[in-house]
Amino acid sequence: MPGLRDRALSELGRLVLGLPDGVLRAVAGSPPPAAAGLDPQSWALARLSDLAAPADPPSDLESRRQHEVRCAVMGRSPETPVASEDITSGGVPARLYVPQAVAASSPLLVFFHGGGWMQGSLQSYDAACRTVADRAGVRMLSVAYRLAPEHIFPAAFDDCLAAYLQVAEHPESFGARPGEIAVGGDSAGGNLAAAVALHVRDAGLPVPAFQWLLYPVCDIPDRHESYRTYAEGFYLGAERMRYLFESYVPDPAEREDLRVSPLRAADLSGLPAAFVATSLADPLRDEAEAYARRLEQAGVAVELRREPLLHGFLNTTALSSGRAGALRAADGLRRGLARATGPG
Repeated sequence: MPGLRDRALSELGRLVLGLPDGVLRAVAGSPPPAAAGLDPQSWALARLSDLAAPADPPSDLESRRQHEVRCAVMGRSPETPVASEDITSGGVPARLYVPQAVAASSPLLVFFHGGGWMQGSLQSYDAACRTVADRAGVRMLSVAYRLAPEHIFPAAFDDCLAAYLQVAEHPESFGARPGEIAVGGDSAGGNLAAAVALHVRDAGLPVPAFQWLLYPVCDIPDRHESYRTYAEGFYLGAERMRYLFESYVPDPAEREDLRVSPLRAADLSGLPAAFVATSLADPLRDEAEAYARRLEQAGVAVELRREPLLHGFLNTTALSSGRAGALRAADGLRRGLARATGPG
């Protein structure tokens, strides 16, 4: 029963990672100089992931299944109840989260999950969404866009755009306050959020009030130094990232498209204010930080935070380090929305 075995191994890993930092340091040792300052729990997770990696990469379907198992084990919902309802937005399946103390009309984040455009689901991100919605005090609409390789570019983008526009044009249907709608996501979802914001600006469509981008894909692989510095041994490897990117956009001629590589845009002015979080040891770190810098240079208000964590920390709220990172990101969402929509 591979499912039971994977779950048991993930549960064991979670228990090991819950040991005190001093024990983890003694067992895992110190990270290399390029990852100095990495949280001890994150470095131990990187070591465990490296040791547990199979000799041959799993199939796409098996990889999806394993991702669901890991998220189920590594995610923990907040103690405060958060109501949820499965609905559709723009014809796309979605899940609406409403925190307990939220007002009848409130800010709303249209959220696109990560997973390299090939993995992830409403369920695998359920704990993460509940955590963020509760901490930030906002409604969240998690979007179940179509996945590659069955549905290649621009399927995921088209779904995310349709879901966002439905909320932007009919906010009252979602309990959203007009003018206080954000887009956001992590990893591939951060890529989709940035691409949606860029596209609606250029198309003259309703622009979101804010962008919430966690370790987003912003460019074609291998164009930034972090792809070499953190190529392997830090959970998300460069080879894996290349495979995911090329599976989503198999046609090389489409990889410069701004809906794929927003960093390629000539002009980033007029985009919404942004919170950008990167992970210290991550192949995607440099391109995400370059995007944040370019936004700032274009006159866009940006809060950039580099977390001493690994790629994917939003989905590790059962770990103290991952939960702390997710809460800090949620605080960034709350602050950013307040600044973007407040007086002046």
